[in-house]
Amino acid sequence: MRIALDVDGVLADVIYAWLSYNNKIRTTILKSDISEWDFWRRYDINKFTFYEELSTCWRSWKSIPPTENDISYASKEIYKLGTVDIVTAREDSTHDYVKNWLKMHDVAFKNYVGVLEGTEKAKLDYDVFIDDSPLNAESMLTLGKSVILYTQPWNLDFSDPRAKRISKLKDAIPIINQISLDNSHA
Repeated sequence: MRIALDVDGVLADVIYAWLSYNNKIRTTILKSDISEWDFWRRYDINKFTFYEELSTCWRSWKSIPPTENDISYASKEIYKLGTVDIVTAREDSTHDYVKNWLKMHDVAFKNYVGVLEGTEKAKLDYDVFIDDSPLNAESMLTLGKSVILYTQPWNLDFSDPRAKRISKLKDAIPIINQISLDNSHA
């Protein structure tokens, strides 16, 4: 099994860091206020400004919390199921910060793959993608890929039944096992 594991919103709670940054310079936004992928539009924040600010948050990578407490354990259990690569969309200048964050949180993976746009992930050769972006999930499903959607406030409206939802990373394990079984019978 080739497994693509996303970072922002799946492993790293970078939106927590961005909200802290944002709330010092603009109107206060709570994570629970975020109900769509491009929520920043609702607050009149330019897309490029938003992504630039996310990159700024990564400069303080040590302060970005994981999405859950047992992220290292869960990543190691998934690693036992196949080849796990970190597949992340981001600005080039943040790759070293992200790699340091992954090391600090003892996340198990084989390769680190960076793309510029999230929807580019769908074109990569993986058996299953673990992601939080509804846009990425849609493009992956369109190309016939298996998707495990890590539940976040910004993807709650995504309802394609082909994507399997999880609330904890460890919940991906039985889904990956089933995908592996299904693929071996195909």
